[in-house]
Amino acid sequence: MDTRAEAEADRLLAMHGGRLADCLRTLAEQFTVLQTRTQLLLTLATLTLTITGFSGPLIAKSGAGPRWCLVAGLVLVLVAVVMLLLGTLRIRWLTQFDGADPRATLLAAIAWRDAKTRHYLAQLGVLVAGLAAYVGAVVWFLVIG
Repeated sequence: MDTRAEAEADRLLAMHGGRLADCLRTLAEQFTVLQTRTQLLLTLATLTLTITGFSGPLIAKSGAGPRWCLVAGLVLVLVAVVMLLLGTLRIRWLTQFDGADPRATLLAAIAWRDAKTRHYLAQLGVLVAGLAAYVGAVVWFLVIG
């Protein structure tokens, strides 16, 4: 087991006087942060796709370089959206974590939160790469006219 997660579970239990419900409330707030940030990424992806509807054809007509940057950007943005939908936005309720004792329950919930955090960081990386390629296409288009 992850010693960092074990230390965190022990700290949470000590901080909340051993009350599992209060510990889970703290974790629920952390899950809310992940959810909110994921929604922000979805908004960025949606804006990219919407803007492409207006400027995409013009950029694509300007040359092979901008066209392929645009394609790469859009593909990466769409991959990031799918990753967000299947990763960080997957639901598992805190009440579904049922360990042998409060500490085991907390350890399972912390492991789920940590996995979601890792997924979020991977999704963020793919989205940033997609946005960078997309912006590259726009810049290339502006430079070559």
